[in-house]
Amino acid sequence: MRHYLDHAASSPLRDEAREAMLAAWELTGNPSSLHGSGRRARSLLEDAREQLADAVDAHPGEVVFTSGGTEADHLVISGAAAWGAEHGRPRVAASAVEHPAVAHAVQALGGAGVRLPVDSDGVVHGEGLAQLPPDVGWASVMWVNNETGAIQPIDGFVEACRRAGVRAHSDAVQALGHVRCSFTASRLDALSLSAHKLGGPVGVGALVVRRNAPLAVVSHGGGQERRLRSGTVPVALAAGFAAAAAASVAELAAQAPRWAGLRQRLVDGLTAVGGVRVNGGAHTSPAICHVTVDGTRADDVLLLLDAAGIDCSTGSACTAGVHQPSEVVLAMGLGEEAATASVRFSLGHTTTAADVDALLAAWPDVVARARGARPTQPDPGETRAT
Repeated sequence: MRHYLDHAASSPLRDEAREAMLAAWELTGNPSSLHGSGRRARSLLEDAREQLADAVDAHPGEVVFTSGGTEADHLVISGAAAWGAEHGRPRVAASAVEHPAVAHAVQALGGAGVRLPVDSDGVVHGEGLAQLPPDVGWASVMWVNNETGAIQPIDGFVEACRRAGVRAHSDAVQALGHVRCSFTASRLDALSLSAHKLGGPVGVGALVVRRNAPLAVVSHGGGQERRLRSGTVPVALAAGFAAAAAASVAELAAQAPRWAGLRQRLVDGLTAVGGVRVNGGAHTSPAICHVTVDGTRADDVLLLLDAAGIDCSTGSACTAGVHQPSEVVLAMGLGEEAATASVRFSLGHTTTAADVDALLAAWPDVVARARGARPTQPDPGETRAT
């Protein structure tokens, strides 16, 4: 039996999403077509838009469907840079602990990218926000960090942006369905979402963006989705996303304390083994537990847990297969050794106490074996035989 503790990478499909997609797949027609079949598809798409908007407390006209969170992030970063280049504010700022979708897009801007420092918990420095350069047009700070689960002070971030005349974006992929997430109350200008992190289908996400937000169009084509994102929208995937989001938000009041209790059991059990510490500070998502295991390599820990039937992650799943020291941990100032010795456990709607028990039962032996597998460093004064 396997125990799945990697919901932050992708969460199992919810029944509500499956049922919504099955019903949508019975329909024929492009939602942009004017005939009867097209109008039926369009009606279902707009129903999904309204349902998703309700889940994030937004206006339906602010919801732009995309292929996922990565595309939503790119539409903002690229659109912000292109708009700013024409209006005297070409630079885009982002925290040092962003998801690669934002971090790499900002890095690709070269000198037009601005890096906002974070503290040892991975939270954005207030002084960094207070000193946004005057030529910054947009700034991005992740709502819930995808590795550590640290919750950023979105209210303070937006307020700092307002004072500086900067538009505010947040990648909320790990927030929706896990913490309270209201687009209207946040006062953000744009918000990125992804379906498969909360039990929706892979391949669909959304950019929730205010209708007066200054973004250049960087995706050209037929002009679907407010001209910000061209291409035929997959109606069935949108319906599945909206259904999953609605179910996740409806369950949050009950799920959040359940996850918090399971996470605390994880924290207590994992740290009972010496040399294990939890990252992210006191204000984290109840569904993410990120630990550094001194004296190990994260890949060894992951593979040993995998052999024991437990699924987890060494960091962002978007960089899986090419694991390198975590850029998030490095940005937190914890050092390269910690950045190569940290693993993430994440909870979701199917997580049970048995999953946590299985991990904790295997944990002491896994850590001991991982520490034994790590090569020792030779004494600098030792003479090596040739």
